[in-house]
Amino acid sequence: MPRINKLIDLIEQGQQIYISHPDELSFNCGKEMASTWADLLLVDFEHHYFNIKGLHEFMKGLKAGGPTKSGHLTPAVITTLPSNATTVNEVLANAWQSRHVLSTGVHGILNTHTRSAESVAAFVATCRYPFQKLGEGIIPEGLRGAGGQGEPAELWNMTREEYVEKADPWPLNPNGELFLGLKIEDRHCVENVDEIATVPGIAFAEWGPGDMGMSYGLPDAHDPPYPAIMDEAREKIKTALKKNNKVFYSSWNDFSMNPEERIKYIIEELGSSMIGGPDIVEMASAGRKLTNRKIPY
Repeated sequence: MPRINKLIDLIEQGQQIYISHPDELSFNCGKEMASTWADLLLVDFEHHYFNIKGLHEFMKGLKAGGPTKSGHLTPAVITTLPSNATTVNEVLANAWQSRHVLSTGVHGILNTHTRSAESVAAFVATCRYPFQKLGEGIIPEGLRGAGGQGEPAELWNMTREEYVEKADPWPLNPNGELFLGLKIEDRHCVENVDEIATVPGIAFAEWGPGDMGMSYGLPDAHDPPYPAIMDEAREKIKTALKKNNKVFYSSWNDFSMNPEERIKYIIEELGSSMIGGPDIVEMASAGRKLTNRKIPY
């Protein structure tokens, strides 16, 4: 029987995750996208307005249009947040954003500018209920409270009691269904990446070349070929994630390659298991053939 969160099934089977984005946050759009080719629908609140009502309607539309061909209730949905995780204080001051997003029934959060292990641990705590104790001593007491579990429980076809047990980060909690991620995307993050990558409760991270380039004073270095300092940053991040069994998210927008060449490079050379970007439909089709994927979408 598949899990609630399709991403966990894919990662446990050694497969890549292909990413798209909703056209709009509405019930009708959700219903239409329930049969999407994508594994993950990534909602951007980092750079766009924080539309919780629209996200809630979108999630209900996905549920109404499901289940997916793979047997999951909906495609997986992850959002970024308007706030970053530069410091513990910033994370705690904006903990309400994690609560509001998770109460719509999404499957995870991707936090941005994650500059220290302490701020990342605080972020994980904003996504957990206080009775969850796995990781205690590293992850502070959870900050989600009772009262918001009804809507997501209904979307996940669970009782409220079942939801609060399952709404915990994987792989810290092997039975958890939340997929939490980081954007390790500036020079301050890179400096601390070895410590950041050890924080439990995080499933994946990306290196964010656009912001990374800006951080090094290179505002136009968002696509390959990259200067040496950015190649070094990417390899340091990838190595730290691999050492700690966390998924590496990276695209490769080198348009001297065709989509088939690009996806082969991303999977075999970059070692990325989460992929988005231009030509992603063609890349997903080629990539699924390359890895002999059995899970339908």
